[in-house]
Amino acid sequence: MESLVLRSVTAVAVLLIGTAAAALLLPASDSQQSRFLRSILLIASPYAMVTTGLVLLGLGWLVRLVLAPVELIRHPDDVGYIPIPGRSRADVANEVRRRRKKGDLPPVYPNGWFRVLDSHQVQKGEVKNITIMGEQLAVYRGQDGQSYVLDAYCPHLGANLAVGGRVVNNCLECPFHGWRFRGEDGKCIAIPYAEKVPEFAKIKAWPSCELNGLIYVWYHCDGIDPMWNVPEVEEITTKKWVYRGHTEHYVNAHIEEIPENAADIAHLGHLHSPGIMSGTDLRYTFNKTWDFVKHSWKVDWKPEPEPNKHCSQMFLKHALLLFGKNCPMLNMGVIARQVGPGLVYLIFDETCFGRGVILHSVTPVEPLLQHVSHSIYYQANIPAFIPKYMLRAECIQFERDVTVWNNKKYVSKPLLVKEDSAIQRHRRWFSQFYSENSPKIDTPKESLDW
Repeated sequence: MESLVLRSVTAVAVLLIGTAAAALLLPASDSQQSRFLRSILLIASPYAMVTTGLVLLGLGWLVRLVLAPVELIRHPDDVGYIPIPGRSRADVANEVRRRRKKGDLPPVYPNGWFRVLDSHQVQKGEVKNITIMGEQLAVYRGQDGQSYVLDAYCPHLGANLAVGGRVVNNCLECPFHGWRFRGEDGKCIAIPYAEKVPEFAKIKAWPSCELNGLIYVWYHCDGIDPMWNVPEVEEITTKKWVYRGHTEHYVNAHIEEIPENAADIAHLGHLHSPGIMSGTDLRYTFNKTWDFVKHSWKVDWKPEPEPNKHCSQMFLKHALLLFGKNCPMLNMGVIARQVGPGLVYLIFDETCFGRGVILHSVTPVEPLLQHVSHSIYYQANIPAFIPKYMLRAECIQFERDVTVWNNKKYVSKPLLVKEDSAIQRHRRWFSQFYSENSPKIDTPKESLDW
């Protein structure tokens, strides 16, 4: 299909440009027929050129719509807040953050693997400044093509290595004094003006790995080495599944709120029941205009046994209802496998539209600010617009959740009914990612003492 669209663009361009060129290349002749033909072509050529430009612009837009990967980046104030007339998004978001009660929060940074960047976002010889867990990191790709993650601040005088720093071979050079640090272990190997490099001159090198098109780092509050590996998606490595798009969001909530959705089965039948045409503004999602389209969900969540106790699975069956009638062609089976606190593999298996995966990643930026990304890989022989539509639909449903998360309070002792039992089981499962020294934040009392 992709080659068919490109051939169509080429054919139209050649046809229209050829019309204009014919007028200029037609040999001069005194015959009445030749003069008539030449005059017609000369009159038509300006219109042909304008039409060519418009058609090419239109077809270029169509090619991008059909073929180019989705790239949707939401900033912290873009979604998740109800707009107020006369107020900017930033003003509204800041007021909600300031006034919202936070609740009795668990530790804010769990132990595990977290995404820092997509592989294509850092090229060979490039360095990026990334904030995670309240820390500044320098993520760069050496001349060997391998990615490295170091603390951003130089131990010499504190310059940020990711701001003006230079990749030299596989080392990162400080922009202030030219100290060079090795990527694999953080050892300083060169100080331009010193006779000798002290043995203790080094910077923290974060445990990292790169697979599935993503760069991950390992965090543990006690500095313990990785306790499990990031699972590889073989179909991505072998390129049976190809990259079809990427979205990024920021969520102003505790990290545990986000994966807990997998066990909150009841919210799917309410918040995510309206069709995606109902949009993301929760004031209007139950509008009667699109009431004839409904989503139906059947879900089961459970943790995995040893040796994969750090994993859990949500088994989801989705059906689309039109006027109350099921459309079997649009039924879908999804397995959402969570690995640690911040990685989820949404595997599309039981569907008429092929197989693929959405890599869902949650990375803490600050105690109550999470960076969430979705990257979709899909069968190469499936038209690109299908996985792109699926990612857009996932984005709409996710932004409904963002509005809830951005405005809610964490309830440490929730009032639950027996149908909510999976939520407590999920909290017990998630607690394994906290240690005695996991960082916490103090929250002010939410009532007055008289």
